[in-house]
Amino acid sequence: MAFRELNSKVVEATVVPGQRLFSQRGAMLAYRGEVSFTPNLQGGQGGLMSMIGRRVAGEATPLMTVEGSGTVLFGHGGHHVHVIRLGGDTLHVEADRLLAFEGTLRQGTMFLGSQGGVMGMVRGQVTGQGLFTTTLQGQGAVAVMAHGGVFELPITPQRPVHVDPQAYVAHHGDVRNKLSSALGWRDMVGRGSGEAFQLELSGSGTVYVQASEDKL
Repeated sequence: MAFRELNSKVVEATVVPGQRLFSQRGAMLAYRGEVSFTPNLQGGQGGLMSMIGRRVAGEATPLMTVEGSGTVLFGHGGHHVHVIRLGGDTLHVEADRLLAFEGTLRQGTMFLGSQGGVMGMVRGQVTGQGLFTTTLQGQGAVAVMAHGGVFELPITPQRPVHVDPQAYVAHHGDVRNKLSSALGWRDMVGRGSGEAFQLELSGSGTVYVQASEDKL
């Protein structure tokens, strides 16, 4: 596994010959060894069509390709960092939350309307994340960023999870999402925002939630 959390805000990546990493541009803090950093014009492992899809979707966060032999420290904006390990399934995550990921993962873009129908589209508008989300699929590790740290909640068919849309970071597994009215619960606890919605995730998988309602 390429990533190791040094503390809550810095992750160390091991770079070995013949294996690439991708990171957000400007996220490199320091490195040791013979490591090269080059702008990635195709947006990761997804190829040209994946890049075009992300640009149309507004999901084209600039990436660097990291190659060579050594170790690299990544961090960005003082945000908390969390490492997610994928065993072949697909991670859905907002592009601006990606700090770094292994080159073994295939990157793509999903239209939110295909995950939750019309409500998926509404979710994108309410959360300010747009109508698309980035996907990473395969075997490998991903370092994501969040405000206030990240905690994991299991999703089971018997126990769906309801999340504040502003606190949602990512999810993976066989999961469906839909947006529903929270019946004024934000107003009842004195934190009304005029957008009393909650994101319901059902099925089998894991959702990653940040300990804050602040956007990156």
